[in-house]
Amino acid sequence: MAEEQLGFDMPEEGPHRPETSGKTGKEDTGEAPAGPRKLADDEVFDYITGDRVVKLTEAEKVRQHIARSLVHQYGIDPHDMKADFSIPVVNEDGRKTRRRASIAIFEHGKKHELENLRRVVVTKPRPKDSRTVSKIRTYAHAKAQIDEVGQLMQAVPDCRYGMWTDDKDLYFVRKDDDSSLFETKYRPMLNWPRGDATSFDAQGDASSLAIMRRADERMLRFAFRRCHNYIHGNEGLPKDAAFWQFLYVLFAKLHDERLVREGAEEPRFRIDSDDLAAAAEEEAGSAEVAQRIRELFDEVKEFYAPQQLFDEYDRLTLTDGALTFIVKQLATYRMHDTSLDALGTAYQELVGDNLRGDRGQYFTPSGAVRLMVEMLNPQEGQTVLDPCCGTGGFLRETLLHILHTWMPEDEQDLSVQERARQETTKRELLGKYAQACVFGTDFDPFLTRAAAFGVMMLTDVAGNTFQVDSLGFPHMGTLRGMERALQYLDRIAPGEVDILLTNPPFGSDIPVTGPVLELFRKDEDGFEKERSIAYSWSRGEDGTLVKGRPAVSVSPERLFVQKAVEWVKPGGRIGIVLPNGILSNPGPDDEAVRKYILDECWVMASVELPVEIFVVGAGVNILTTLLFLQKKTQEEKDEEQVHGPLDHPVFMAVAEKVGHDRRGNDLFVRDAKGDYVIKEYEEKDEIVVKNVAIERAIKRRTRILDDDLMSERDRPKYHDRPSVVREYRQFIKEYGDQLPWKRPEDDA
Repeated sequence: MAEEQLGFDMPEEGPHRPETSGKTGKEDTGEAPAGPRKLADDEVFDYITGDRVVKLTEAEKVRQHIARSLVHQYGIDPHDMKADFSIPVVNEDGRKTRRRASIAIFEHGKKHELENLRRVVVTKPRPKDSRTVSKIRTYAHAKAQIDEVGQLMQAVPDCRYGMWTDDKDLYFVRKDDDSSLFETKYRPMLNWPRGDATSFDAQGDASSLAIMRRADERMLRFAFRRCHNYIHGNEGLPKDAAFWQFLYVLFAKLHDERLVREGAEEPRFRIDSDDLAAAAEEEAGSAEVAQRIRELFDEVKEFYAPQQLFDEYDRLTLTDGALTFIVKQLATYRMHDTSLDALGTAYQELVGDNLRGDRGQYFTPSGAVRLMVEMLNPQEGQTVLDPCCGTGGFLRETLLHILHTWMPEDEQDLSVQERARQETTKRELLGKYAQACVFGTDFDPFLTRAAAFGVMMLTDVAGNTFQVDSLGFPHMGTLRGMERALQYLDRIAPGEVDILLTNPPFGSDIPVTGPVLELFRKDEDGFEKERSIAYSWSRGEDGTLVKGRPAVSVSPERLFVQKAVEWVKPGGRIGIVLPNGILSNPGPDDEAVRKYILDECWVMASVELPVEIFVVGAGVNILTTLLFLQKKTQEEKDEEQVHGPLDHPVFMAVAEKVGHDRRGNDLFVRDAKGDYVIKEYEEKDEIVVKNVAIERAIKRRTRILDDDLMSERDRPKYHDRPSVVREYRQFIKEYGDQLPWKRPEDDA
């Protein structure tokens, strides 16, 4: 049996010392030359320069995130940026002093001098999270923040744009054309223009400021989180209720974009300059903006009526102020042209923070989901099912996996912007695949709907997710989604599925009882099944398993093993998350499950996960294993009946590092002396000069994330460390002629 042990025991990162960027006084950047010296625990390479070493204070974290977004989303050349740029200002009592812009942005190609300053950014440390619900500040309550940026802008006549953020609040301002030497006026903005643009039509529609742009992943996640937190904190709704209200508005936005693509004269998901200025003075919002959003949501409900995504209880109850706030956050983004990876990541973060099951569901961390999909490698035309789909992580990841098989081989050599363009051109094709091949079921109606919305985010079509009792399907159950699910029996009936990926609910405290257990013991004709888990098990005097009476109750994870095997077709494949006990406990009940697996399936691989992945990703302390199976054909079982069980290699791995510790702090690869391993690489980006996108490359240095679950899709070219999926592929190459389950696509 082939065994691959992966992972390295490395020290964790040390504590970070908080510090505020944008402060007064003598300039002290806290930087040191990269040189030959080693990177300390509290240091990183500056994103602006690519190789300068800076201390990773709390304020620096925010600055580095914003610097990345300035390049990726706004197309601003990092060569035109300067961190901690000192600016002479006059304070409130008329005294001259100097303050620093966290990031100063200069006219393209010009010296970093005061007269060339065009934009300023002030970043602050993110406020510490607390158990109390805090309100999101709007422009009406951000006078101190606006004044801080304005003071820097006032010192330079040609500095027109400012930004202030602490990674919780975010404000854009511009210098008013009515400003004079004696009074500088500032107006709120939805967003900045791209690149080196400095013009702004104050009479026009604020959502046409610059051009609606594709969203950078981090800024999109920030916008989603900010909208949700506004509803939660300012509207007083619980987290889950706030999630659904935000989702209603988000899909009004997607619906509006679709109507515009189909020929609508103008977008309705917008906010005019006058409304934006009024919203900066008070929180009441715009009644006109809010009414347009409510009308859009009514159209969304009607458009998706056949999919049963909404009912009479789905009502948009947000105030005019909340709707206006959300429109301000999202209006300038083109969701349709945003990277599908970015959309998927932003949605997953939003869902994971706000929806938690109460029936033993542990939402699968994204690293494990991506690994499972990549190892099973779904192909076009293959039906993929998750019978415990939850919020749809496996469904979305399957779609992204298929998407990236359509991308060019040199995908990693493309700029971030070009990758996004190529991804979005395949959205319609991906939607057709989703409708034909990707399915999910779950007992929880809210989770199945969240999963359907997640698929819709990527494809513009609602996902095939149904509220059914998966253990009883298709013979038993009266839940709302049963009727629709039965329409797809040609794809998802037992014995029809190509690939099943799932993380079933765990726990003896949620046992399955009643008539549904008979479905696991008897076939459709009422005859006893040849093999079944749903019995009481004991050991004979010789230690062999003895099947006893029909079990009165069985834990769901055991039943889902049998259900998964029955659901896939002969030759079909299964990826399932199981508690370690099923695969290692000596008790007869667990041994019966293992025997069932060996009788019915080829064991392809087993990957044991460390506790950190579920502690951080799902908030539970549990040890799990990813088990990969291929269902035997009847001919293969007959062959073993005659000649005995076939011995074959099995890939087994223990993932020790998953990129973070128990507290969620990133872990990076270190050398034998305990120093960080540093790699150089070249990053391509598009900068915008005079409204023309120009591709350019910058050399950067970085640490290597210590993650045994690193997927090939996420792996940078400089990342040369071993990983589970790479070792798995090497295992197939080495032992392929001995693997009874090997197929041509396994060589990919």
